[in-house]
Amino acid sequence: MKRSLWGDGSGLDSGVAAYTTGDDRRWDQRLLRWDIIATSGHIGGLTEAGLLTTEEHATLTGELGRALDAADSGLFRVAEDDEDAHSALEHRLVDHLGELGEKVHTGRSRNDQVMAALRLYLKSALLEIEAAVITTARSLIAFGNSHQRVVMPGFTHIRRAMPSSVGLWAAGYAEVLLDNLGLLDAAYDLADRGPLGSAAGYGAPLPLNRRAVSDTLGFASPQLAVTAAQLSRGKLEATVLSALWAVARDLAALAWDVVLFSADEYGYFILPTELATGSSIMPQKRNPDVFELTRGRAGVIAGLATQAMAVAGSLPGGYHRDLQLTKGPMMEGIDTVNAMLAMIAGAMPRLGVDAGRCAAGAGGDLLATDEVYRRVREGVPFRAAYRQVAAEIKAGGEIPALDAEAILDARRHLGGAGAPALDLIEAIAERANERITDRADNLNDVIARLMGTGGP
Repeated sequence: MKRSLWGDGSGLDSGVAAYTTGDDRRWDQRLLRWDIIATSGHIGGLTEAGLLTTEEHATLTGELGRALDAADSGLFRVAEDDEDAHSALEHRLVDHLGELGEKVHTGRSRNDQVMAALRLYLKSALLEIEAAVITTARSLIAFGNSHQRVVMPGFTHIRRAMPSSVGLWAAGYAEVLLDNLGLLDAAYDLADRGPLGSAAGYGAPLPLNRRAVSDTLGFASPQLAVTAAQLSRGKLEATVLSALWAVARDLAALAWDVVLFSADEYGYFILPTELATGSSIMPQKRNPDVFELTRGRAGVIAGLATQAMAVAGSLPGGYHRDLQLTKGPMMEGIDTVNAMLAMIAGAMPRLGVDAGRCAAGAGGDLLATDEVYRRVREGVPFRAAYRQVAAEIKAGGEIPALDAEAILDARRHLGGAGAPALDLIEAIAERANERITDRADNLNDVIARLMGTGGP
């Protein structure tokens, strides 16, 4: 390993080096571009403080721009003899600029350096997740609109309960997915705090304008108390994973429904060949592996969130190297949920509906509550009507049949099976999309202003 950014330059046992670095290089590659961008903001603060000349600033800015181009094109990578992305960048600057490259670390620690890069990365990654949530919700809205008037059974306890509709099934999942944007926004707001200048948690004895640097990097505000920056580590990663778990949980429930409803015994949904896998021994089988793995991956996200909470929750204040172990789970969670969202968004337009099987499942004793309320409308008290219908069912009586239109017309209240509010849910998606687009544009503007490029 090249000389690390810490210590007196003496050698380090190779086993210790490998153990303390762990798999950081793997995760730090995606932080590299954000470390370059954060460093560009930092040198502006050093120049304002009189610690760099304007000529030195210009030279560094040009080299950082070339480093960003190289990182984005894959030509600049965290190498095996780099400890992390921050080491890789400083080594490059020193290799290209000599002593000037050694000035870049002035006024910061690897702690606030990694926090700045991580938070910029998170802002971009969370906006991508939010956009994917909206795309998936819209795929459900489109599915619901295509099958809005198809009556199907609603279930409680995995048993037929009351009539519903395919439109309502899709609307419910679209809405709860969009609800998760509030949780993702909360995680975004935690990330949207500028940590630079907090150094190792107690600031630096230099005239650094922390607010100006934070503004330059596009953060909503600086982290005010320098100690708060370190105290927020681990909690931020766990908060991100908690928000991701909420998304994954909704996708898992949806996937569970599709697995169930596409089974031969139900037959409400139809899995096309391209969404089903086969058996190695049973030629007739078409298995819903895509949806089963989506269901299972929600458990993976729960495990990653628990992992981050367990590491961060066992620590006192200040920085501890344990916190390095929260980065990987968070990034793995982001990758996993992105893949889950993409798979469901792509699957929904291809999922078929057997309207006949759906309608058949929505009749019979499923209409017991409709019969209770028919009697209520005729003036029978609810409890009396309930007991009457229950007694008739127990005696083997049949519930009067209703056609699909009658079932849906009786449920035209807001969000009912006959009026699932798909247009209103789409309006929520549109407003959220505008907010996310504005945030993404602002982040790209920051990158363009600092680096002369349009961002990722």
